[in-house]
Amino acid sequence: MAEQPPAQEITDVEALRAFAHPMRQKIEQCLRRGPANSAALARELGESTGLVSYHLRQLAKHGFVEEVPELAKGRERWWRAVPGDRRFPPYSRQTPQMREALTEMHRLNLAELIDSARRFEEARDTLGPWADAALFSRATLRVDPGQLRAFFEEYIALLYRYSARGPEDAPEARTVLVRLLGIPETD
Repeated sequence: MAEQPPAQEITDVEALRAFAHPMRQKIEQCLRRGPANSAALARELGESTGLVSYHLRQLAKHGFVEEVPELAKGRERWWRAVPGDRRFPPYSRQTPQMREALTEMHRLNLAELIDSARRFEEARDTLGPWADAALFSRATLRVDPGQLRAFFEEYIALLYRYSARGPEDAPEARTVLVRLLGIPETD
């Protein structure tokens, strides 16, 4: 079981913009799989090393990634994602600038989700037992805002309970993308 870090609400607009940037989201996603240097990230993302290095520095400035000095060789810098339970202020406390950054981030995350589902469907015939691993649930809850917040906290705790990574991982273990989307129904 991975230890759940304390929730960190990101209220700095510049940090939100840094985190919401599409290239930086891709970089941070790559680094969640393990440390990498800018050259490896650039190859994976099809971008220049200079551009990736710039975005890494911006992410590091806001604490989303950090250098891994023990992997450095000469001038080569290695980076890793900084784990965290990052949260955003509720809509009622967001400034217009926060709303703009978060709306863009949500749009990008939804596009990423659709693309991931499409790639899974295209590769499904080649996945063996993992072809059966797509989970889908469609539910409706009737809760008040406090109950919805409690549901969310239990969901986050459940993610940390199952997110242990280490040498004891089974050889057949794979990364699974899990997303929760809850939207109040409107009349």
